[in-house]
Amino acid sequence: MKKNGFTILEAILAIFILTVAVFGSFSLIHQTLTGVSLNQSKLIAYYLAQEGVEIVKNIRDTNWLRERTWNEGMSSSEEIVSFLDGTTSKFKRKIIISQAPAGYLTVKVIIEWSERGSSQNIEVVNHLYNWYGN
Repeated sequence: MKKNGFTILEAILAIFILTVAVFGSFSLIHQTLTGVSLNQSKLIAYYLAQEGVEIVKNIRDTNWLRERTWNEGMSSSEEIVSFLDGTTSKFKRKIIISQAPAGYLTVKVIIEWSERGSSQNIEVVNHLYNWYGN
C-alpha cells in the first residue's frame, strides 16, 4: 500500500519548526537593532563628554591669552545638551571640577541618558595642569 501526502503529525511538526526558526530570526534582528541603538547613543555620549573636557580646556587657554589666572572662571556645571539646530537631546552633561592637592584640576564629565527604559551613563576624567606657568 502506497501513502501519499503528509500526516497531520508531520504537518504540525513542520509548522512548529518553521515557527521556531521565524521567531528566532526576529528575536536576533530585534537584539541587533537594540544593540546598534545603544552603541550609537554611547558614541554620541563619549563625544559629548570629550566636548565637555574641551570646554574647560578652552577656558584655561583663554585665561592664558588674557593674562589671567589659569583656572579663573572654572566651575562645575550641569546642562541638558542641545544640538546645533536647537533641538534638545536626551543627554544630560555634568562637568565637575575639583582642585587636587598637587596643584592641578581634575575635570570629570558625566553624561547621563535614558535608553529603552533604563538609565545609562558614561564618565570621562581628565587632569589639567598649569603648564604655561602663570
